[in-house]
Amino acid sequence: MRTKPFRVHQVFIASELFHMSTQAGPLSHVKVLDLSRILAAPWASQILADLGAEVIKVERPGAGDDTRSWGPPFLKDAEGRPTKEAGYYLAVNRGKRSITVSLDKPEGQRIVKELAKRADIVLENYKAGTLARYGLDEASLRAVNPRLIYCSVTGFGQTGPRRDQPAYDFLIQAMGGLMSVTGEKDGRPGGGPQKVGVPIVDLMTGMYTAVSVLAALARRNETGVGGYIDIAMLDVQVATLANQAMNYLVSGKVPQRNGNAHPNIQPQDVYSCADGDIILVVGNDGQFAKLCQALGKAEWASDEHYATNAQRVRHIDELSAMLRAEFSQWTREKLIAALDAIGVPCGAINNVPEVFQEPQVIERKMLRHVPHPSGVDVPLVASPMRFEGEPLEIRSAPPLLGEHSQAILEELGYKPADIEALRAAEVI
Repeated sequence: MRTKPFRVHQVFIASELFHMSTQAGPLSHVKVLDLSRILAAPWASQILADLGAEVIKVERPGAGDDTRSWGPPFLKDAEGRPTKEAGYYLAVNRGKRSITVSLDKPEGQRIVKELAKRADIVLENYKAGTLARYGLDEASLRAVNPRLIYCSVTGFGQTGPRRDQPAYDFLIQAMGGLMSVTGEKDGRPGGGPQKVGVPIVDLMTGMYTAVSVLAALARRNETGVGGYIDIAMLDVQVATLANQAMNYLVSGKVPQRNGNAHPNIQPQDVYSCADGDIILVVGNDGQFAKLCQALGKAEWASDEHYATNAQRVRHIDELSAMLRAEFSQWTREKLIAALDAIGVPCGAINNVPEVFQEPQVIERKMLRHVPHPSGVDVPLVASPMRFEGEPLEIRSAPPLLGEHSQAILEELGYKPADIEALRAAEVI
């Protein structure tokens, strides 16, 4: 039990609280309170941090974001010893500050409300109704800050028969139809449904979340009023069925797994050369004619079975057999060079190390190294966004658990004795 009341000393201006960096960025004026964990919503807050927003990440005392322990691999410190930061966590949390707060305790709820008063955006991904029990739901936080944009990210949304159910990327890939169109054809070696090799639904949900809160921010600039956003992973996956959804809706035919072959544009597939595989991506009739010319088979481009994309799709089995026979006589390097020279898209299938050795990736500086509190420089993948005259830099490594608790509470006006009392009561 605490022996004295906790005091909040209101002796600061709002801008002091979110001041991790003075670096400019398109969102350097935006403050984000991130109550989320795992991947989808943290991916969104990382996008906002990359754009210059000041992000405070609220985590559970002692445990933190689940992804901190989702390893191995774990980052190694200067002595080569594993830290408590898993690669999974490091991928999603750069540029943020971390404070630990127990949301189920009144003092912890008070801290979150104080942070919300000074925030522009709140992100959370608790099960529907959970934060209402703590007085941290949209209605409660917007009562203390009417300009707040409050975004809830869940598996199934705030309505519907599954609203109370948890969800993970793998489950949504299955339920949302993605796995039904991903993988090799049934009856072929390795045939059957496959999930995508990265948590693509989480990532796309994070992208839609970031877009949504920025749209709400733009509207608030016109109206002066915040708002509520409900993002569901299943909705996102249904939306991103894209051409496969429309193929079904306009034809009534159920899309099937087709391996690496494109369902609507051909030839696009993996093809084998004499010494390895390449990707061929012919996007139009002109590129197909150039391909035929390079192979010494110009007559294919005028053949009624292959002259147009629609005909190539209908006769792709025959065309692919002809291409495979031709490609088997080329080395991968020579074929890629020949097709690059005439503007036919193609390339090698890189593994992850080869990606970071790709000259284009090096030139674009997609791999960065940032100092980490463990005494090493942590390698991080850069944001792909490029702004003229205002380059985005990684301002800080993903934070240690509660790394900034002391500083944030001091900025809120708490005295050292108050902070120690909060620690003793396991509030932080």
